[in-house]
Amino acid sequence: QVQLVESGGGLVQPGGSLRLSCAASAFMLDYYNIHWFRQAPGKERQGVSCISANDGSTDYADSVKGRFTISRDNAKNTVYLQMNSLKPEDTAVYYCAAENKYLHCSVSRREYDYWGKGTLVTVSS
Repeated sequence: QVQLVESGGGLVQPGGSLRLSCAASAFMLDYYNIHWFRQAPGKERQGVSCISANDGSTDYADSVKGRFTISRDNAKNTVYLQMNSLKPEDTAVYYCAAENKYLHCSVSRREYDYWGKGTLVTVSS
């Protein structure tokens, strides 16, 4: 059964860091573009970052550029999202998702084949 499992969320103070992980089972992540998106209470889903399967190119939402970094470890079948300089407005449930519809990923295209159940990130003092 295809499954994506996120981990690494938690409570962090403003300015702090977290690293989220997305582990896959029953399929190989390196054949898919992998996305991180988030959803805060009462707000629309927002694409945060993605990494393309074919060349490793990345894309980021303007609100996280320079603070978040996406990476993949194909040997571990895992994708990471390193989040630095966190702000209260980053508080949300973060999900990872996979798609292989496009040659290059884009955070604006939220068309996923698979996604996980999410991990909660809370940024608060």
